[in-house]
Parts: sequence; structure tokens; C-alpha cells
Amino acid sequence: MTHGHEIKTFGVVNDESLQQLERCCEVSGEESRGVLCADHHVGYGMPIGGVVASRTHVMPAGVGFDMACGNLAVRTMMFAKDVAVPEVMNEIAAKISFGVGRVNDERIADHPVFDEIAASPSKIQRSMLLLAKNQLGTVGSGNHYVDLFEDRADGRLWIGVHFGSRGFGHKTATH
Repeated sequence: MTHGHEIKTFGVVNDESLQQLERCCEVSGEESRGVLCADHHVGYGMPIGGVVASRTHVMPAGVGFDMACGNLAVRTMMFAKDVAVPEVMNEIAAKISFGVGRVNDERIADHPVFDEIAASPSKIQRSMLLLAKNQLGTVGSGNHYVDLFEDRADGRLWIGVHFGSRGFGHKTATH
């Protein structure tokens, strides 16, 4: 409990992120609760990786500028000890676009999300259709990643990704 609001944290806690979450809980009503996930970091008003639950308020900042991000972890049939991780990571970095710009020209030609953007009630989102088409299938920057992990229990290789909106979410939230 902090300042009368229940806040649960995971991982190493960044004090500035915790203070942001406490402020968000304060303005979200008496019964609001918060969570800081393990990969949290300071945001513009609400910490990225922070969640606030409130019965009385909806906070657009809770969706935030990291809108449309996703996470996925896949357990492979391979064992980590059988994989040349540095070489595989170099190949991933050479073939997959991270950050701003592209390292490849492999674009997604068709996807249902394009129809949703084209029909969005938001003019700003409709105007970003080309941006979305250029960026879908890329990873993003900041805390977005593609990484390889070894399962401590059985030595299997996992692939983990946190991919992002590459500006689409930021421009939507700013608007």
C-alpha cells in the first residue's frame, strides 16, 4: 500500500516510475489499484508497464504512447546449448528492423489491421495508414526487443519479443 492505494510491483522497482504510478492512482479515485510490471520504465505521465484499475475513471495516459505493443514468448524444440547464440542474434539484427528505419524491404502486403485503420473514426489514424503499412512487421525501439533465452528447468531455447507501434501509438495518443 502506498498513500492509501494498493500497488503491486514486480522486478526491480524504479522509484520515479513508482512515484508516477502513485500520482495516477491518486487522481483515479479512492478505490484505484496499481501494478508495475517487471519491464516498467518512466513514461510521459504514467509509467510504461504500469497499470491502474479504477471503478470511476478512464485514463487515456494508461493506454499511453506505447499503444499497440505486444509481447510473445515461444518455447522451441531446440536446446540453448546447441545454438550459436551470438551468430543467431547477429542474423536477427541484420534481417529484422529495429528502431527507426528499415534494414529490409519485406513489407506485409495485406493484414486486417489495415482495414481497421482505413475505417477508423479518428481522422489522424486514417491519415497514418501508409505509416502503418511501412512499419508493420518491424520491432520498434526503446524497450522493444527480440531475444533468445535458456529455460533454467530443461535447457530449451525460448524466443522472446516485445514489439511496438513505431510511432503510430505515440501520434495517436498525442492527437
